[in-house]
Amino acid sequence: MAEPAPTVFVVDDDPSVLRALERLLRAAGHAVEAYASPGAFLERAPSERPGCAVVDLRMPGLDGIELQEQLARRGCPLPIVFLTGHGDVPSSVRAMKAGAVDFLTKPCDDTDLLAAVARAIERDARARAALGEQQALRTRFEALTPREREVCLRVAQGLLNKQIADELGAAEKTIKVHRGRVMEKLGVESVAELVRLVDRLQGP
Repeated sequence: MAEPAPTVFVVDDDPSVLRALERLLRAAGHAVEAYASPGAFLERAPSERPGCAVVDLRMPGLDGIELQEQLARRGCPLPIVFLTGHGDVPSSVRAMKAGAVDFLTKPCDDTDLLAAVARAIERDARARAALGEQQALRTRFEALTPREREVCLRVAQGLLNKQIADELGAAEKTIKVHRGRVMEKLGVESVAELVRLVDRLQGP
């Protein structure tokens, strides 16, 4: 099934700003959903939908950074472009450290905003592609039998068939068969490829 088109989610408590942003983004060809408060947005937080969010920093109740934190806790890594009418350096530093794509001061230039949105959507696409690749690798690894996984991890550590056989209490020829099946199921042709795959599975 095809990935849905990216959506720009706009959150701002000022109705005139909200309408202006929605018009600008739609005119630039983006699908847009507009919300007048963080609470309204969180009710429909799009954890699986691609895109980005353009969020006002100062709003009643939850502010923009608190919204960013709520999304992170929910496992929704939506890239955020912040807008603010106040030159708040500590807030901008905090937002950028938490992964914000940009921090623009109102009234911001349309070109700057559209460029920031484009970067945010591109970041989201790269993150989703990497996650999909990681999940595909995980599925292939989980298709191994428990013994094949044991052999796989030891091959990735650089052990020879004889050493693995000694560790697992198996015949060397049996380990050779398991090793061949591991390489076939994981779709790799060399130990170097296997090492890279296991490193990616184990993460940083």
